[in-house]
Amino acid sequence: MTNIHALALELAAAHADRRTLSTPPSSRDGLDLATAYAVERELVHMRRSKGHETVGVKVGYANKAMWRVLKLDTLVWAHMYDDTVRYAGANVATLSLEHTISPKIEPEIVFKLKAPMDAGITEAAAALEAVEWLALGFEIIDCPYADWKYQPADFVAAYGLHAALIVGDPRPVAAASISELVEQLAKFKVRLSKDGQLVEEGLGRNSLRSPALCLAELASAMAKEDSAEPLAAGNLVSSGTLTESTPIQPGATWTASVEGIDLATLTLTLV
Repeated sequence: MTNIHALALELAAAHADRRTLSTPPSSRDGLDLATAYAVERELVHMRRSKGHETVGVKVGYANKAMWRVLKLDTLVWAHMYDDTVRYAGANVATLSLEHTISPKIEPEIVFKLKAPMDAGITEAAAALEAVEWLALGFEIIDCPYADWKYQPADFVAAYGLHAALIVGDPRPVAAASISELVEQLAKFKVRLSKDGQLVEEGLGRNSLRSPALCLAELASAMAKEDSAEPLAAGNLVSSGTLTESTPIQPGATWTASVEGIDLATLTLTLV
């Protein structure tokens, strides 16, 4: 049996000390996904006891092809915190990588909810009815496992690999714009550049055919966990990477720009 509190302490210490674990818990302790969510809840309790609040949820494995490979029946998720999420003023931000182990960058669509999200939503339009605004964002992920080798349970237990989220200028979601957004979110293109040079391109459909559909799937996935707090008004959701995750180092400036949807270019300088 996995000692949930002990594993939470071990993973928290690994992040704090910038130390990798040679063997992930799924291989060492037989960690399964249900137990991993218990560890994630313990980390939430530990962070809240130190005065930090959860502000939303990030998504992992927003790609059904990966579900078949990893024997998942839905995506996975973990919480984000008031000290890991920040807003880019005028779509420009700076972030220190001082406390990271092996960070990577992911451009994502970020949603802010204005109403609770119920399980069972299957249409993008219905999901967007619960959204106050959306924005382009950068999620910085970091891995305490050697060589980035892990299983979904290891991902969930280690904060969902979440290190930071940079949120660009929000675009309000008005009822009259939902039908247009449904089409745009499934088709838009994102370009990820480093110091002005194109590194990756991605599409909205890379996140479960649409980030809005990913949001709906998240609500259903969370409902399957008996102890999970459901998505609520005010929550942020980072809806899965639109490109391959890309390693990053201090000294570079990263830019995400989009075509096919009205979201401003986001720029992040790493120090």
